[in-house]
Amino acid sequence: METAIVIGATGLVGSALIDLLIGDSGFSRVLVFSRRSIGRSSSKLEEHIIDFDQPENWRNLVKGDVLFSCLGTTLKQAGSKEKQYQIDYTYQYQFAEAASENGVPFYVLVSSAGADPESRLFYSRIKGELERDVKRLHFSGIHFLQPSLLHGKRKDERFGEKFGYRLLKGLNAVGLFRKYRPIDGATVAKGMIAAALAEKPGVHSYTLDEIFPLARE
Repeated sequence: METAIVIGATGLVGSALIDLLIGDSGFSRVLVFSRRSIGRSSSKLEEHIIDFDQPENWRNLVKGDVLFSCLGTTLKQAGSKEKQYQIDYTYQYQFAEAASENGVPFYVLVSSAGADPESRLFYSRIKGELERDVKRLHFSGIHFLQPSLLHGKRKDERFGEKFGYRLLKGLNAVGLFRKYRPIDGATVAKGMIAAALAEKPGVHSYTLDEIFPLARE
């Protein structure tokens, strides 16, 4: 692999992913598509500041060897379910579709534990719908990483996630809810790169317990 495409580069997983890609000799170019500059400088980086609502202006630029999709928001940040759906499904699917049409062979998504298009939980349903529809696109290899609660330093403090992290850590310590234990954003990013570099054809999903060893490969 030579060229990585990244959306969601300003988030917890995305920012860690950028650091790893810059330091990985296996990638010579890192194309970042974002609404604002990520504030990083590297000879590998090529930033495209775009309006996600105008795909006609960026679709032809989505070309490379793998698309890393790290976009994500919360209902509170988005302001409404409609806006959250737009960010977590519409924008990501449109990028995946453009990459598929442009011949990008591999796709790696930060999805979520419990992703299910039939879920009664709104967030899990969004991720499930995205997984379902991406499977229909023409990629050689598709990888869905399904972490639980993400942990790490964020530019935007999320009280709910911070509280959830402490609660889960306490429950995990006594052996409860192990399959939902928190995972560091950098670990997920390492797993994404490992999945991409394996270049396995077909569709692959990685649960929380599978991400940890994947990140060590």
